[in-house]
Amino acid sequence: MKKLRLGIAGLGRAFTVSAPAFRDPRIEVVAAADPRVEARAKFADEYHGRAYATVEELCADRDVDVVYVATPHEFHAQHTRFAASAGKHVLCEKPMALTLEDCRSMIDAARQAGVRLVVGHSHSFDLPIARTAELAKAYGPVRMITALDYTDWVYRPRRPEELAAALQNQASHQVSIARRLAGARVRTVRGYTASLDPARAAQAAWSCQLGFDNGVFASLVYSGFAHFDSDELMDWIGEMGQKKDAAAYWTSRMALQGDELKLKNARNDGAERFSSPRPAAHQHFGFFLVSCEKADLRPMPHGVMIYAHAERRLEPLPAPAIPRAEVIDELYAAIVEGREPLHSGEWAMATVEVCLALLRSSREGREVVL
Repeated sequence: MKKLRLGIAGLGRAFTVSAPAFRDPRIEVVAAADPRVEARAKFADEYHGRAYATVEELCADRDVDVVYVATPHEFHAQHTRFAASAGKHVLCEKPMALTLEDCRSMIDAARQAGVRLVVGHSHSFDLPIARTAELAKAYGPVRMITALDYTDWVYRPRRPEELAAALQNQASHQVSIARRLAGARVRTVRGYTASLDPARAAQAAWSCQLGFDNGVFASLVYSGFAHFDSDELMDWIGEMGQKKDAAAYWTSRMALQGDELKLKNARNDGAERFSSPRPAAHQHFGFFLVSCEKADLRPMPHGVMIYAHAERRLEPLPAPAIPRAEVIDELYAAIVEGREPLHSGEWAMATVEVCLALLRSSREGREVVL
């Protein structure tokens, strides 16, 4: 079996939550880059790999096949271009980039270099979503999609740049899921966004309607300022697939005191407040209901609920052996087996386009036609 030798660009929170997937036997983590001395030392000790201060040095490492771009959002385009120009395949975190121009530059760089570009993790990779999309073919066609997610995202430790790009960060999950379930292109966007706490300015609450070119329409609602926790609707399974203590939700606001950057770094792998999620079920991004002609379908952490004419049942899915294994499946198939990835640069750019249209629709008070 061919192993993909992975280099990590950025050893922050994105890497921390994706690291369990890299235990996959098809992956070998061989190098990393991070400007923080302590992060490089921790990586070298744990992975016995080479640690660099810059992404450019990482991309020059001849033993690296794939660069996982997990740096802050504003650097995704630059670091993807570095990797592609060095002949490396790229797995880039979501959101792909913050502008369509940057998205295009990433796609162009990968094409010119003849390398693969896969963008994720977004929750549209999750197995219950994939299974729901398959079931929709039997119970369909799909007519309507409803999504709702209420979280405390804003009150977790954040950099100012993260709060500034809150909508692109979080809506990329909902939009990508809706696009996969609808099976068509988004044509129209009408939305409203808000910042609900003057002390934590961020466009991290929205309600929007998406119109697809096959007639499907979707309603997406999200709040990262929520006092209500919508994991209550997901059997108290958290976004990372872990069993959740409902009472712990209230601690986020109280814990957000002191140096926020230090608090953020303290949540990373090996740090004092690091907690490795123990997945009891599949990851998710809140409540989704797919209304088909013959049934309503609801992806859940343990499977897919089917509400049909004469049945109400759960189609169970096996618990994940490795979290986010679907990302590795798609990456490996694209690079080693030559398959076209679903979550390509073009796919991710279309998701960014919808997110930017949502911001524009709210700002201009009108429907945006893509």
